[in-house]
Amino acid sequence: MAGKRTYTMVKPTAMRKGYMAAIMNKIAEGGFKIVAAKMTKLSKEEAEAFYAIHKGRPFFDELTSFMSSGPIIAMVVEKENAVEAYRNFIGSTNPAEAAEGTIRKLYGTNIGENAIHGSDSDENAAIETNFFFSDREIFG
Repeated sequence: MAGKRTYTMVKPTAMRKGYMAAIMNKIAEGGFKIVAAKMTKLSKEEAEAFYAIHKGRPFFDELTSFMSSGPIIAMVVEKENAVEAYRNFIGSTNPAEAAEGTIRKLYGTNIGENAIHGSDSDENAAIETNFFFSDREIFG
């Protein structure tokens, strides 16, 4: 059974470009309820821990350096079938291939700096949520 919550974060480039409010507004307009949110900055070590699943891959160092380069907005959003619905909503990982009107098409720079993260499974949504939030920080 698909869960009703997923994890997302606005990435550093989108934050630097001032897209935070527009992205959060688009999420709400898309029918997703934001049940947890915080601005934070990952250290290089925290980024390496968060993306440990990619350790050993050629892009790992670049990814973790980028993700620790500035603040992010970590969020938990809620909607029926949240993971699949959200991934469709934000668009393809490559903004050039993303559907018109999706967050990645509107605010992404390139495949590495694609504006927003979305969990790829219910299991990873739970792991990623727990990385950033305690139960008392999630409302809804």
